[in-house]
Amino acid sequence: MPLATTKRMWTQPGEPRKPQGKLPKGVGKPRRSWPWPLVVIKWLAIVILAAAALGTATIALVFWMYGRDPNLPNIEKLADYRPKQITRIVDSNDRVIGELGSERRTLVQFDQIPPFVVDAFIAAEDNNFWSHGGVDYVGMVRAFVANLRAGHTKEGASTITQQVVKNLLLTSERSFKRKIQEVILARRLEHALTKQEIMTLYLNQIDFGHSTYGVQEAARMYFGKDISQVNVGEAAMLASLPKEPERLYKALHDGKNPQLAKDRQIYVLNQMVKIGKLSQADAQKWIDAPVQIVKNPYPELDTAPEWIEQVKKELPTYRSDPIDLMGAKVRTTLDPKLQADAVKALQAGLRVVDKRHKIGRPLRSVKPERIEAEIVRLAKAMPAGGPDAKQVYEAVVTAVHDDKGSLEVDLGHYPATVALPADDPRYNPPDDDGKVKKPSERFKPGDIVAVIAPGGQADAEAHTGDAEDPPKKDRTVRVELAPGPQGAVVIMDIKSRKVLAMVGGYSTRVGGFDRATMAKRQPGSSFKPFVYAAAFEDAANRKCHANDPDQSVTCATAATRVDSNAERVAKWMPKNFEASESTGLMRLRTALEMSINTVSVRLAEDVTPKAIAAMAHRMGIQSNLPEEMSLALGSVEVTPLEEVNAYATLAAGGVYAPARFIDAIDGKPVAAEPGKQVMAPELAYVITNMMESVTTEGTAAEVGAKLKIPIAGKTGTSNEARNTWFIGMTPDIVIGVWVGYDDNRPMPGEQGARVAAPIFIDVAKQMNLTGKEFPRPPHVVTATIDRETGLLAPEGAPKKTTLDEVFLEGTQPTITATKPGEATEDSQVLGEYGD
Repeated sequence: MPLATTKRMWTQPGEPRKPQGKLPKGVGKPRRSWPWPLVVIKWLAIVILAAAALGTATIALVFWMYGRDPNLPNIEKLADYRPKQITRIVDSNDRVIGELGSERRTLVQFDQIPPFVVDAFIAAEDNNFWSHGGVDYVGMVRAFVANLRAGHTKEGASTITQQVVKNLLLTSERSFKRKIQEVILARRLEHALTKQEIMTLYLNQIDFGHSTYGVQEAARMYFGKDISQVNVGEAAMLASLPKEPERLYKALHDGKNPQLAKDRQIYVLNQMVKIGKLSQADAQKWIDAPVQIVKNPYPELDTAPEWIEQVKKELPTYRSDPIDLMGAKVRTTLDPKLQADAVKALQAGLRVVDKRHKIGRPLRSVKPERIEAEIVRLAKAMPAGGPDAKQVYEAVVTAVHDDKGSLEVDLGHYPATVALPADDPRYNPPDDDGKVKKPSERFKPGDIVAVIAPGGQADAEAHTGDAEDPPKKDRTVRVELAPGPQGAVVIMDIKSRKVLAMVGGYSTRVGGFDRATMAKRQPGSSFKPFVYAAAFEDAANRKCHANDPDQSVTCATAATRVDSNAERVAKWMPKNFEASESTGLMRLRTALEMSINTVSVRLAEDVTPKAIAAMAHRMGIQSNLPEEMSLALGSVEVTPLEEVNAYATLAAGGVYAPARFIDAIDGKPVAAEPGKQVMAPELAYVITNMMESVTTEGTAAEVGAKLKIPIAGKTGTSNEARNTWFIGMTPDIVIGVWVGYDDNRPMPGEQGARVAAPIFIDVAKQMNLTGKEFPRPPHVVTATIDRETGLLAPEGAPKKTTLDEVFLEGTQPTITATKPGEATEDSQVLGEYGD
């Protein structure tokens, strides 16, 4: 056989001989392969490892890319956390009357929050908060599995740190990118801040529903207390709310599903047991206890809406922070009892005027058969395009509907509907049994009522065709009963200038029109004290004496006689309120107490309108005052607050100071602006003393008769009684009242003494004002004068012919009157030319 193919059966020389018949292990046998399941597992493991490595690399790359994003929020700004906060406005008794700010939140520090409150939120939201580094990976896996099993989102995996990042740095967008950014920022935040600081951010930022944020405001809203005062059960309830804040708020407040909130509270209590922060026995105690919340933590909120806008206007004077970030507690000068009394008195006074002028009532009636004729008559006054906005028109009632609570009326071939609110305390007040009248008990067909179109022609929905055609019957025009007059009351402490009460209308609202500070109206005769003050000051400066002869300019004193007969003065003919008031020569005290217009104008002519305007400005009138002769009669426009403060300057002995509304901010008293002496104390006293005569002998004599204490004041009635005033004062308090229509309509037959003074009396009675005399300063002298002439009373004159009068020192009369019946040179001359 060929060698090459022959198997060698021997050894080479020197080679050891191997045993025959047995081959080495593995030689000549086929190679063994792995079972296929193991191969699959092997390759699957390789793929998984490779995928894991690739995934890890991909995740690392994604985190690296998103982490380098220049638009990624900077967590450093959280170190200077300045959230939106609520600014609370309280009255002088620290009861909340208003709020300023877009988010109800009050910032509290970590050490102000009880530890069990923190434990409750950790139990509810993030059991591993104190141990994780910002992200709970185990929790994420657990939540993923739980949600996968449930088929929907059952558990969340966001830590408290992630929630802080989401709430303060990111948007609520649901995206992969935002989630990655959340994780990145959460880890960074854990390195930048302590756990306590992160928890502080969380507990102050979180939403508790009903526009309430942070644990402090949540504790106040739900339990009426600070977070430092809540118990464990309340803490667990608060911790349960962020899961579904609005739903749980409704469950607690509307009473329809309280168990929903209770179940959530029980869950939190059990979680606190689970993490070792509460014993099972303590948890059971709170589980068994009913949930007790405060339905109305701020019962006085919005009871004085005028004050909210006033504080909002003044706060920038004291704080530079934007109101949304201020978070202050502002204590006002508001006396809640006086405010309530003033509101009640104003409302009662306005209802009296309503009744007198038949506001919200039938003006008159026509018989049913005359209704069509009345419609024809009314049509003559109706504009072609329908009623103008805010104008008052008469309308005839054509039908009354108790079931709909409405009237059908016709303004003159212009049918409309008037809705009658069921709750109408002004025009349909309840009787002693609390019942209100039905529409048919108030109106009947044929009644003539005053109505107003709220939106005018634009609101007349039925006018879709020709302007002269009546409205289509299938559409309804809505009008309202014409409203009655409005009013304002201001009560001010004279010495401190604190405003104790301020009412801006029958029923005002936050952000509404406050007539006490915004309504500029003609003060009428209530402006005259400024005219007299300017004239008396001029006389004192000229060192003239009352009734001195040869005076080209009136030497104005309380005893000076001035001709009150109406005549043309400076090309302008003034008139007195009553023609009978023009009685010839009269003393200035009498002229002021009777509010004689012609005398006031005569003084203005002497002293000049410029001097009067300057005097009024010094005393506290801030509105522009045209330097015209009509200034003497109060034809200018001022606010009730201005008038009250100017009167306070008189009562304070000529010392002006601005009105004060804010007493303290965050417990720190607001310093009062120092007063300024703007007129001599003796001048202020004499004018005030003359104003006392107004309430004893003059136009407001009813005030003195009913109150029986010294009151200095002045009535005011502008042209056609469009504005009616009474402002009265004691040495301690000034009370000002204004009443008039918002649209400046006349109030026929009314006067300040008839409309405003009764409201003043009601307020003053509720205040129990004491009978104090105005303090008399130096440089005021008293002289006994003759009633008729104003000269010094002659010795031995009958008491009925004399009176004691006060004068600025140096202006008292120097001439003595003659005794009654005693002949004088004048009487002898008259006798010679008499028959």
